[in-house]
Amino acid sequence: MTTVRLPLFPLNSVLYPGLVLPLNVFEERYRAMMRTLLKVPEDEPRRFAVVAIRDGHEVAPSAPGMPDPTALPERGPGAGFGADPAKAFHAVGCVADAATIRERSDGTFEVLATGTTRVRLRSVDASGPFLTAELEELAEDPGDEAGALAEGVLRSFRQYQKRLAGARERSLATGGELPDEPSVVSYLVAAAMMLDTPTKQRLLQAPDTASRLRDELKLLRAETAIIRNLPSLPAAELTRGPTSLN
Repeated sequence: MTTVRLPLFPLNSVLYPGLVLPLNVFEERYRAMMRTLLKVPEDEPRRFAVVAIRDGHEVAPSAPGMPDPTALPERGPGAGFGADPAKAFHAVGCVADAATIRERSDGTFEVLATGTTRVRLRSVDASGPFLTAELEELAEDPGDEAGALAEGVLRSFRQYQKRLAGARERSLATGGELPDEPSVVSYLVAAAMMLDTPTKQRLLQAPDTASRLRDELKLLRAETAIIRNLPSLPAAELTRGPTSLN
């Protein structure tokens, strides 16, 4: 078992290996994280871990508000995540490699990172200026019949895209060929589908690529059938969760 300790960036979304993550970093705890990452030599990976929030707030309260207008705002690296931050997060996340960290004149940061490796959360440390975590790296096991399943998922995904484009009354974008490597297919489809966070998290922590692809095949068929019977598509992006400032 390989473990690593990295800065921890909790989000109201799921990051997958190979997917790009743009971030607008403005809270002091995450600004401190980025300042630390900038000290890493440019020829070395500037890594942090992203975990989806199970119970908590992506942005800590910064002023009194409902339900208690007299409550003091929370401070510190674990603000918004309760007494034991580890319990607020899903157990499986993804390492992100920051290709670009650009500090703005106001001290906030513009970050562009890419997911690399799945990790399991072992412990969380809130003693520093930002959260850090001990993480166990998770191997990607292909499982049985991953290649054949990937082909089926790609066919269903194309049908899903067509139905989705039709429901939105716009043409389907056809830029670029879809990949055929099973694990890449599984993560790309998981990221592209309109699913809630618990379902996306379930796909991330699937025991192997084949299991993830089987799950996606069922989801794609079900979602395509629903879209086919809808006169129009609801604004799903607005209902999947609160708007994030990060």
